[in-house]
Amino acid sequence: MSMTNSFQAGSVALSDREKSMIGRRARLLGPAYKLFYQQPVYFVRGEGVWLYDNEGNQYLDAYNNVPSVGHCHPHVIEATTRQTVQLNSHSRYLHDNVLDYAEHLLSRFPAELGLSNAMFTCTGSEANDLAYRIAKYNTGGDGFIVTDLAYHGGTDVIASMSPSLGEFVPLGANVRVVPAPNSFRGSKNVGEAFANNVRSAAEDLRHHAVQPAALLVDTIFSSDGVFSDPAGFLQQAVEVIHEFGGLFIADEVQPGFGRLGEQFWGFQRHRVSPDLVTMGKGMGGGHPLAGVVALPQLLEALGKSRYFNTTGGTAVSCAIGKSILEVIENESLMENALDVGSYLISSLREMMERHEVIGDVRGAGLFIGVEMVTDRSRNIASEAIATTVVNELRQKRVLVSSAGPGANVLKIRPPLPFSRENADQLLQCFDEVLTAL
Repeated sequence: MSMTNSFQAGSVALSDREKSMIGRRARLLGPAYKLFYQQPVYFVRGEGVWLYDNEGNQYLDAYNNVPSVGHCHPHVIEATTRQTVQLNSHSRYLHDNVLDYAEHLLSRFPAELGLSNAMFTCTGSEANDLAYRIAKYNTGGDGFIVTDLAYHGGTDVIASMSPSLGEFVPLGANVRVVPAPNSFRGSKNVGEAFANNVRSAAEDLRHHAVQPAALLVDTIFSSDGVFSDPAGFLQQAVEVIHEFGGLFIADEVQPGFGRLGEQFWGFQRHRVSPDLVTMGKGMGGGHPLAGVVALPQLLEALGKSRYFNTTGGTAVSCAIGKSILEVIENESLMENALDVGSYLISSLREMMERHEVIGDVRGAGLFIGVEMVTDRSRNIASEAIATTVVNELRQKRVLVSSAGPGANVLKIRPPLPFSRENADQLLQCFDEVLTAL
């Protein structure tokens, strides 16, 4: 596991309070809860793109995509408070909020795709688990194809389709893993290569008497190391899974809701039509809200039983979800993601001329991956450099993390109000850290 994703005891000097809190956390929460950074951060407040620690120090948040419209946005707080003091019960009563929110959410999908039913959950893990059930009911199979460092959730079924959880979480016998569409280290024709790998995986499932049910991908391949281009490369793979009788599930938990700039959803960049779309994280801005949007005919089999989620799609959840859509639209945050993201990507690419340790810069909108290497001519991945950069940026009070098979890809995905001024601060600190290496 990357050092950016787990606390490394003894790597930095810690205060007595930090040591006490880390010990208390381990005692009360157990060993599975990991901390970011060699010196973990104790945050007590957030506002916009800023987080504040217990001593009042301000940190630039260039990492957290959950507070998608910014930490503690006033419009979201007002909508939460207004509905909370009126009613918050389970989801099996009539209420306008769930209907109003569903209409607003579904309006963000191109009408010609026919994605016109929404179902709500609390987490992206649950959303993908529900999509798994729907795919099984409609295809008669349970074979799933995912990428080799994907993360799709933490339920038992979905964890078995999330290779990024590591060797102690075994993949299901019904799961096949294919290489991520990596144009930096793999084939330059990523669309053809990815489709060929999906075909081989589907054939292997059939060979073992397992019917392919779905191709499930995060449309920005965030855990795999952020692979965005060329736009459209998913088309051939989607055709292949349909040829085998399976569905295409677009996991928009991380790339969705305008983050990629040009379109509201990641699958739109690839000009493909999903059968199911799963969502979460920024959908609720920190409140537990997630969901599945589906072709209506796919829900007929599920409707023969029932679906119930106690707190998925309650009046409060849907008031929050609707308020987030309103902020994205009213404050032109998708347009901001395109503008600031393009500026940040081009500036990072210019920085490559000064710093040989930057091997590649890729992404779309405000979802960016920066590959750190020891030898650019041979593209040798460097987890050590990435880990140093992440932790040195933390010392400069700028937050990023890392991903990818070599844990060497800096992952930059700030709240959507991130400005060019914020980008300049990130760039300056990043330049200072690389200069000091």
